[in-house]
Amino acid sequence: MGVADALALVGAGDQSKGAENPHWRETHSGGPVSDTKNILVVDDDPEILRMVSSYLTGEGYGVETATNGTRMGEILKAHAIDLVILDLGLPGQDGLELARSLRAKSDIGIIILTGRGEVVDRVIGLEIGADDYLTKPVSLRELLARVRSVLRRQAAAQAKRGPEAPNQARFAGWSLDFNARKLTASDGSEIPLTTAEFRLLGALVVEAQQPVHRDRLLELVAEREWTPYDRSVDVLVGKLRQKIEPDPKNPSLIKTERGIGYLLAADVELS
Repeated sequence: MGVADALALVGAGDQSKGAENPHWRETHSGGPVSDTKNILVVDDDPEILRMVSSYLTGEGYGVETATNGTRMGEILKAHAIDLVILDLGLPGQDGLELARSLRAKSDIGIIILTGRGEVVDRVIGLEIGADDYLTKPVSLRELLARVRSVLRRQAAAQAKRGPEAPNQARFAGWSLDFNARKLTASDGSEIPLTTAEFRLLGALVVEAQQPVHRDRLLELVAEREWTPYDRSVDVLVGKLRQKIEPDPKNPSLIKTERGIGYLLAADVELS
């Protein structure tokens, strides 16, 4: 990606603060404050790294940058990072695998960048456990708003966690371990779940026999608000049914409540 593409990232409304504006550099040169959140920006384009880093630093965040997955891993080991902004288009590397690996090891905030905005991309974002995603080009002001939103939701989620949260759920021969994030069948075999599938099943389990609105499921699964016509959760439900239903074409566990959402039609024992 060249300078022209980097400027496109900023967006028409932000170009007055762009790379060639010295006043922008001066007014966005403040360092991190004592209670700052630390952000890691991973992109192979140095122009984007410089602009995003400068902008977020000026807004009071501590910012580290990396151009590849190897450097990303080094920074994560050496620094306390609260959120990662990850470009999926890193040359020679699978950005999705980097995101999956990161989510498997940590509940750190993840905002992914993609050049496409189709439903399939949203589903991929959900399945890798990203908290949000942005389609390029995007304005820096919008990026800042998404960063603040993810960090705010993280803080709220941490505040809600407590000793009352269930450790395990048993239903219809299945066992769901909330701590280990494992789903086990009645014969003892483990069924692999993506992060999004685990979140979806967990949400349905704790509200068993009660319909959960699809918009609420989207918020719980993706930890963000989605557009009214977003079908990502429906795709995820279909994938989850393939894993736990005796007959996925005639589901008996995950029922569709038309006009509302879905419910888990099973008695659940929580412990």
